[in-house]
Amino acid sequence: MMLISIATGVGLQKKIRDKVSAFNGDIIISNFDTNFSNDSQNPISTKQEFYPEFKLVEGIEHIQVTALKGGVIRTATDFEGVVVKGVGNDYRWTSFEEYLVEGRLPVFSGDLNSEALISEYLVNRLGLKLGDRIVTLFMNTDSSKLPRSRGFEIVGIYNSGFQQFDEQYLIADIRHIQRLNRWEDDQVGAFELFVTDFDDIEAIGNQVYMETASTMDTQTIRQKYGSIFEWLDLFDFNIYLIIGIMILVAGINMITALLVLILERTQMIGILKALGSNDWSVRKVFIYNAMYLIFLGLFFGNVIGLGLLLIQKYFKVIPLPPETYYVTEAPVYLDVGYVLLLNAGTFLLCLLMLLIPSWIITRISPVKAIRFE
Repeated sequence: MMLISIATGVGLQKKIRDKVSAFNGDIIISNFDTNFSNDSQNPISTKQEFYPEFKLVEGIEHIQVTALKGGVIRTATDFEGVVVKGVGNDYRWTSFEEYLVEGRLPVFSGDLNSEALISEYLVNRLGLKLGDRIVTLFMNTDSSKLPRSRGFEIVGIYNSGFQQFDEQYLIADIRHIQRLNRWEDDQVGAFELFVTDFDDIEAIGNQVYMETASTMDTQTIRQKYGSIFEWLDLFDFNIYLIIGIMILVAGINMITALLVLILERTQMIGILKALGSNDWSVRKVFIYNAMYLIFLGLFFGNVIGLGLLLIQKYFKVIPLPPETYYVTEAPVYLDVGYVLLLNAGTFLLCLLMLLIPSWIITRISPVKAIRFE
């Protein structure tokens, strides 16, 4: 139970965190304004000290440029609002390789092209398929003029299982957004940074904020999606609670088992004491026997627990509703470190609990014990 609670709890935290990070980066640098929509309005120049390599703060492994623009995909029978995320040739596609269900990832390293990556959710909603060309309408900067349009070719379809993102993001070349907004080639909507250790994201985010200009704002994904990460943090409490209850139950069971052993061997205890054995040497006999039982329990617990986790990891037998948990199946995170630590901690705590009932042996009188029936 403890192995399953840690593996699934931590697995869910990491899976959701990786999905949020894939669409937003870990830290976002944008213009300091009051625009809270998914639309990049005030550009930032790429001629910054921290670009194309962020060396001002340790712990940053990658930086990339992006720009967002809201639009509407129109087909012959339907239409759907989307956010076109413009990316360049420095975009990190690692996460999307896992989410890709059909086609390939777009390539934006050469001349401007119309390749785009769209979600399976939008494809199903609009009745599209791989290779289709879609027309996307964008509001003109001059509201008195007609909307401007861009045609995109679907070269890849992804499904992250995170409906909040799948229902809105279409990924295309950032140069389309630069032209729609009449920006220069060196102007982008935001910089996305990735950290080497997510546990240090708040500290690194504060350092990045101090190293950027006063006209720029720095926001971590923990701040931007606070409600999601607050919900994920609750899993830590659940994991600790389950571990505490399980160790307490295991300890009580071992104490009961040891008391039964002592009662069954009361005459033996009396004989050993009569022959000159001290209390500690007699207690060790029972503690060693109890240690064997703990090892036996840990062995079968690990076999069953790890077996169930491996089945879920590779065969995904337990599905989850993505609209509630943001994943399509129960994710599993396995690490040798926490497995060994959990086993060692459980063994030591149960062993310490056994010192209490073994103390009863010191209260047993040899004369009464030998006559005990």
